[in-house]
Amino acid sequence: MMAAFSVARNSCGLINGLRVTFRSFAPVKHGAVAAAALQTSLLPDCRRYSVGHLSVKERIDEKRKAALVGGGQKRIDAQHKRGKLTARERVELLLDPESFVESDMFVEHRCSDFGMEQDRNKFPGDSVVTGRGRINGRLVYVFSQDFTVFGGSLSGAHAQKICKIMDQAMTVGAPVIGLNDSGGARIQEGVESLAGYADIFLRNVLASGVVPQISLIMGPCAGGAVYSPALTDFTFMVKDTSYLFITGPDVVKSVTNEDVTQEELGGAKTHTTVSGVAHHAFENDVDALLNMREFFNFLPLSNQDPAPIRECHDPSDRLVPSLDTIVPFETTKAYDMLDIIHAIVDERDFFEIMPSYAKNIVVGFARMNGRTVGIVGNQPKVASGCLDINSSVKGARFVRFCDAFNIPIITFVDVPGFLPGTAQEYGGIIRHGAKLLYAFAEATVPKITIITRKAYGGAYDVMSSKHLRGDVNYAWPSAEVAVMGAKGAVQIIFRGKENQAEAEAEYVEKFANPFPAAVRGFVDDIIEPATTRKKICRDLEVLASKKQVNPWKKHANIPL
Repeated sequence: MMAAFSVARNSCGLINGLRVTFRSFAPVKHGAVAAAALQTSLLPDCRRYSVGHLSVKERIDEKRKAALVGGGQKRIDAQHKRGKLTARERVELLLDPESFVESDMFVEHRCSDFGMEQDRNKFPGDSVVTGRGRINGRLVYVFSQDFTVFGGSLSGAHAQKICKIMDQAMTVGAPVIGLNDSGGARIQEGVESLAGYADIFLRNVLASGVVPQISLIMGPCAGGAVYSPALTDFTFMVKDTSYLFITGPDVVKSVTNEDVTQEELGGAKTHTTVSGVAHHAFENDVDALLNMREFFNFLPLSNQDPAPIRECHDPSDRLVPSLDTIVPFETTKAYDMLDIIHAIVDERDFFEIMPSYAKNIVVGFARMNGRTVGIVGNQPKVASGCLDINSSVKGARFVRFCDAFNIPIITFVDVPGFLPGTAQEYGGIIRHGAKLLYAFAEATVPKITIITRKAYGGAYDVMSSKHLRGDVNYAWPSAEVAVMGAKGAVQIIFRGKENQAEAEAEYVEKFANPFPAAVRGFVDDIIEPATTRKKICRDLEVLASKKQVNPWKKHANIPL
């Protein structure tokens, strides 16, 4: 075709780029212009061919330029004034330089109501930027909602673009990252916008456990739009500029007569400390996107890939002498489980998940000898490390993610039991506590457990015990595996009897140590704390080839 075009262009004398439009012909009724053209020489035909080619190319360039500026410079300036980056700036910062391959740049909305059909209300690419790129050389699909175009509102075309890249991500096995900055459904499109949300929700569900899904809330996200982030694996927010809520402050005021600000109702602080909806909050857009790149390095691309491994300069057989004295001799004295985790993992690099919510349990990602691992640990500094409703749900969801994506789980145990009280019982601690038990029992990835001090009652069973198919279970010399603490046990066993101090000492001798569990094979070894890193790295190498399957079922019925 191009060769033919070249010949025609030369024969018509159009080498210098002569442009002719059909408006140059005089208006003649009944198709006289077309008839006359057929009777002339080659020249008019060539002109029409050339004109068509050049105009299409110009239109393509104009559409691309229009897509790059979104809603226009004025709205871009307004976005920057709020302290926010534009959709394209976010994509460029998140992905490796020049790796972004955009899709559907020319898609426009199809609404013809309320003046939406006018050219001034149509923007190439509509209100979302979609495509694929790479983070540290690894493939990822991304969509970034553009607040400068109709406030990032979701139209049918907007949803179609997101669904397309999610389908492609599942086909090739690559994570999806959504950068959310949207005012919600596009009211002008009515039910088509709602259908678009449902289409996205469906793909969130189908992709769950297939490829990692990450939501980064970088602006408003309200109404039905909140359920897509809720269905993804991780939700991160930006402080002071991002909001998540079903109904805004005005609706809350009209229905419940409560006065509440956007920040109080659905800001980053609310969702990272009170509701547990978000997993982390960052200072600004740049901080969030750079942390997202770091976080992405811990994740496999799909459920078909093993846990990522990278070169490690921290010796796998490194001893950690500080661990020998980290657990206080007094069983009632607290210590920081994060000190143990940082001392053991590669290069003290630990990406904590939900650090401000349910602080009595610690979860996050680290590496052992270069291999990504999931860390779960009771936190004695908060509520003595007791399990409660929130910590059970937090731990269970994290364990299930690790299991879905082949990430080994290392569990540090110092738990005196489940938190007592009417608030917990009325809130359903039995049902919620069962979620964590269920998650550990269901997991088939390598599971290594270290009991650092207390492992009492049913909470001992729950925390990845040998009875829940733990692969390797260690105890430190300071470990106590028992039904309950010595003082409480003695008060029950020797109620009304004298010499309870002697009875308590006898109970401690018999049960408040790791030997009762060790002699029964419930722990595989009692190890020196300093050797913990060395042993975990050795065990992970052996367990890398672990293969374990659960009985066939359509799906399980976890106590939700």
